Amino acid sequence: MARRFRLRPIPGAEESVEENNPVLDRREFMRYSFNTAAGVITMASLGSIGFASLLMGTADSSGGDTAVRFWVPTGAEDSTWYGDRHLEPMSYSAFVSASAASSTGMAGAQGVWSGLPVNVMYVPHSENVNAPLVTNQPRFQFLDGYTESGKYVGSGYEIEEPEYSILSIHDNLIVIFSRCPHLCCIPGWQLVQNSFTEEQWTPGAVDAGGNKLFCICHSSRFDPTAIEKNRNRNRSTGAEFDFIGIRRTGGPTPVGLPLIPWVLSGDSIEALPDFKDWYTYCD
Repeated sequence: MARRFRLRPIPGAEESVEENNPVLDRREFMRYSFNTAAGVITMASLGSIGFASLLMGTADSSGGDTAVRFWVPTGAEDSTWYGDRHLEPMSYSAFVSASAASSTGMAGAQGVWSGLPVNVMYVPHSENVNAPLVTNQPRFQFLDGYTESGKYVGSGYEIEEPEYSILSIHDNLIVIFSRCPHLCCIPGWQLVQNSFTEEQWTPGAVDAGGNKLFCICHSSRFDPTAIEKNRNRNRSTGAEFDFIGIRRTGGPTPVGLPLIPWVLSGDSIEALPDFKDWYTYCD
């Protein structure tokens, strides 16, 4: 399936990264990522190969390998728990430590993987899965998914079926492709303060209760604990695809965000290049 961006090759692979790819610093990242006045990505200035493939620089310093790396937007160095770790590989223990300082036990971070923006979320699922569903005891919830027109697509429980089993929830953590299906802006985790991002969790994937991924462009909200099956389309070809992801709870986005499979390599969080067609709604 044709698309304008591609995953960065893993170092040592046959395909090489072109040397003339420009490097975007964090200020340029914000400029290309958010156009809050017009509400669109400034794709034209990036040329035909697209935003995602130019997001970062060379593979050895920008998450062009399998590692998921912290991404600290300019101005968030002092307000995020990972503010001094820009472009460092994400470690699982860092999320466990950060969750211990949270009243809900949740911890999240902006990241970059293979030139693509991601959000990584730690949820104390194993600790709370057998407890009653109550406020501020978060877990992953597996819900039915419906299209924007109300058509049933499938259940979040399908994440355990053979077709999607590589996405199975493990180690209390998920990796989310972070491009809003509305206009391809990049939702953030607690980078702004409002009622949607406050440190609070409410069951049922309602559009309240805090701890939402929040897109600053047009205020779309997503519940990172609500796992559903839904449907989106390739923006270039119109071809539809079903995906497993997190639920949209409010705002103009038509659907939620897809999950990216990942594994632990020692203490390092490494994403896997499966389900690449899921990322093509922002071609």
